Amino acid sequence: MNSSNRREFLSSASVLSCGAFCRNVASVRHLLWAAASKPELSGKALFAKMKWFNEPASAKQSGDQLVVTTKPKTDYWRKTFYEYVTDNGHFFSLPVTGDFTLESRVSGKYAALYDQAGLMIRIDSSNWLKCGLELVDGIGHASVVVTREFSDWSTVRGITTNEPLWWRIVRKSTSLEVLYSLDGKNFISTRLGYLPLQASVDAGIMCCSPEGAGFESTFDQLHLTQ
Repeated sequence: MNSSNRREFLSSASVLSCGAFCRNVASVRHLLWAAASKPELSGKALFAKMKWFNEPASAKQSGDQLVVTTKPKTDYWRKTFYEYVTDNGHFFSLPVTGDFTLESRVSGKYAALYDQAGLMIRIDSSNWLKCGLELVDGIGHASVVVTREFSDWSTVRGITTNEPLWWRIVRKSTSLEVLYSLDGKNFISTRLGYLPLQASVDAGIMCCSPEGAGFESTFDQLHLTQ
């Protein structure tokens, strides 16, 4: 092979090689994008798939926002310390299968002791998790209750009740992580716990007024990612 033919051969081989390489890179990028992209439902499309367990006094949807007014003497609690069982809080949910992330921005006109609004994961009346801002002695608390027959309660004291709070629940197998954020960007992990989670569980928003006459809470920026 003379020099001229050798140069033409190398040039052609280079073009072919680059073409194959570029196609491979594009294929890899597509696979990575597909792996990273997860189905997501949000806002009114998500609201349309949800239903009430214990309907509130009122619920008004406007686009991607839901405003809920609770009924008085409503709560979720089982046995611990108070020795009673109550299962009449308001829960707007849908069944979700497998691992997922549920998130919402929540605000409320908190007024009475234990007024609360946030997220909930529920298997049945004896096994569930709720999280939200809860008013205790006039002070906002980031509150999480995990119930496995008996309820246990953990809180972070001193959360403002005048601004919205973002809540996020992440399911991974039988574990649930609860996080909250003051700005919707920087999330703080506040609880990691276990529930005997089935393949499908009910997941959604929750609000209750255990002691008061009822209050108004607002949910928006609701997202479910699987």
